[in-house]
Amino acid sequence: MDNGIKEYREKSGMSQGKLAEICNVSRQTINAIENKKYDPSLQLAFDIAKKLGVRVDVLFISKGDEQK
Repeated sequence: MDNGIKEYREKSGMSQGKLAEICNVSRQTINAIENKKYDPSLQLAFDIAKKLGVRVDVLFISKGDEQK
């Protein structure tokens, strides 16, 4: 699953560590999600989207949903 976490996180001036802290996960978890090595739980996906101020369906894009 593709995601725009890094772009939205950097746009808001937030570090991986800070995002991890406010979402109650490790910085390594945020890093793994950003690098597409780990798909978050549905709850974590919604938490990240809320903290970044973006809808979850905008932040996370299923590879099958990409426009060609």
